[in-house]
Amino acid sequence: MLDKLEARRTKNKVSKREKFVELAESRTVNAIKAIRVIGKLGNKNAYDFSEVDVQKIVKALSKEVDALKARMTSTGGKESVEFKL
Repeated sequence: MLDKLEARRTKNKVSKREKFVELAESRTVNAIKAIRVIGKLGNKNAYDFSEVDVQKIVKALSKEVDALKARMTSTGGKESVEFKL
């Protein structure tokens, strides 16, 4: 009886790990692609922007990376997506 329970726990852990890896890889790739798309705004021939605009974008992204680190190293965390130039 104990062996079955332990086997189920192990399987559940593996399943959780597999799901985490699958989602983490997919979401990280999507985030990187989104950052690259934002980077395309750096084309001075197509867009007019200031250094202040760039600093605001970088600050917002950095803040979210810091929030990500906090959520991954402790329980909970506030999810907030707010950005304005």
